[in-house]
Amino acid sequence: MSKTQPELPSTTWPSRETAAASRLFSPIQVGAFTARTRSWVPAMVPWRATEDGFVTPDVLDWYGRFADGLPGVLVVEATGIRDVPSGPLLRIGHDRFVPGLSDLVNTIHERSGGRTRSVIQILDFLRIRRRPEKDRFLREFLELTERHRDQLAALDPNLAEGGDATLRASLLSMERETLHTILTVREVEALEFGERERVSDTHLPHIEELPRVLPGLFADAAERAQVAGFDGVELHFAHAYTMSSFLSRTNTRTDGYGGSLEGRLRLPLEVLAAVRARVGDDYTIGCRLLGDEVIESGSRIDDAVFLSEGLAAAGMDFVSVSKGGKFDDAKQPKVGAAAYPYTGESGHECMPTVRIEGGPFGRNLPLSSSIRRALRDQGLPTPVVGAGGIGTFELAEQALQDGDCDLVGAARQSLADPDWWRKIEEGRGASVRRCIFTNYCEGLDQRHKQVTCQLWDRDFDEPDSGDSIAMSSDGKRRLLAPPESGS
Repeated sequence: MSKTQPELPSTTWPSRETAAASRLFSPIQVGAFTARTRSWVPAMVPWRATEDGFVTPDVLDWYGRFADGLPGVLVVEATGIRDVPSGPLLRIGHDRFVPGLSDLVNTIHERSGGRTRSVIQILDFLRIRRRPEKDRFLREFLELTERHRDQLAALDPNLAEGGDATLRASLLSMERETLHTILTVREVEALEFGERERVSDTHLPHIEELPRVLPGLFADAAERAQVAGFDGVELHFAHAYTMSSFLSRTNTRTDGYGGSLEGRLRLPLEVLAAVRARVGDDYTIGCRLLGDEVIESGSRIDDAVFLSEGLAAAGMDFVSVSKGGKFDDAKQPKVGAAAYPYTGESGHECMPTVRIEGGPFGRNLPLSSSIRRALRDQGLPTPVVGAGGIGTFELAEQALQDGDCDLVGAARQSLADPDWWRKIEEGRGASVRRCIFTNYCEGLDQRHKQVTCQLWDRDFDEPDSGDSIAMSSDGKRRLLAPPESGS
């Protein structure tokens, strides 16, 4: 990676008339609803919910600000389907969350004048623990087995009859390299990175029963989304989460829900069927999935094509394509912190920066292009959402014209300037505040801090409304994108 910040490539912005005649600003049918334009704001987690998962005024302000920019579709952040504590992440695992989510839908509708469709992304995730202190892991967390005893006795016969305290003390005194020969691969991972569950851990009852539990949980969540007024749901089948893990080549389950492509697709199809049965045919159900996992022994585009074809044939209303973002290659976290799935190569490809070789600009469009082409070859009209470093009208329109996608997703550019879609549509593209793709926002997300953009804190010529500027909880950053002058 380059140590300097490269300049953004120059671009040409369209006139109002050119924008009106473009494919980007033409309507498209997405399942049961029609999107006014093909502009799409993907899900981003801003860490503004309460610790109990409820909508807050800050959540309403966050999504209202995106709605000001009049995107065709606005996807609400990854929202947990279980009724379990998960920090300041929105939840939809109980009816008590519905009133707040209804307020959110109403905010999006009011701020966009009814011109933006609202979709909520729903997900399940498995347990991941923070990286422990070595002393505590070896004294408290490690479950001693006969294997450990045998390994230790081979090194020192005097330990053969030692009690647990003696064995743990011996482990604690070892050099790192020697200790790693005594521990299993998963135990080393638990020590060095924090324990992480996998869908293949079928020796654990709650993991073994996932195929029987998840369809109902997703269906319940989708029904609540429908009651709250969302125009659709996006099933989160991507990145480091449960459903993506079922789709992955790394899924080695032997109970019919892993191994082969058909086995890996089985649970996602059952989830889709359960959700469809619950919400009916006149409600939009789509998914977010990976075109490439970017990890060793992981899924590649051929897998994604097969899986997308199966989901589309079963009635999935859209497929939103992402890339990477896995725990498998995450960097080692500090003691007391949890691994973060956007720190390794797969994470860099998920959210490419200007510093990555080749730059981020349209970097992941070949994946959506391959999936879309395969769907059309099968006679499937399912809309495909493409994304990855898109920050100009030229790139978005070219992607649509070339058939790389049917809708254009832009998360970080929409964060940098939530009004950018509207500015382009109104022929004011020259005033767009362009994302510089440094992933400042991602760094905040990694620390579970309120996500903001570094560009928001620059000097702006904005109207004096008489209201004080909302600041982040640490008082150092602007909490919302600056309003447009005159808005």
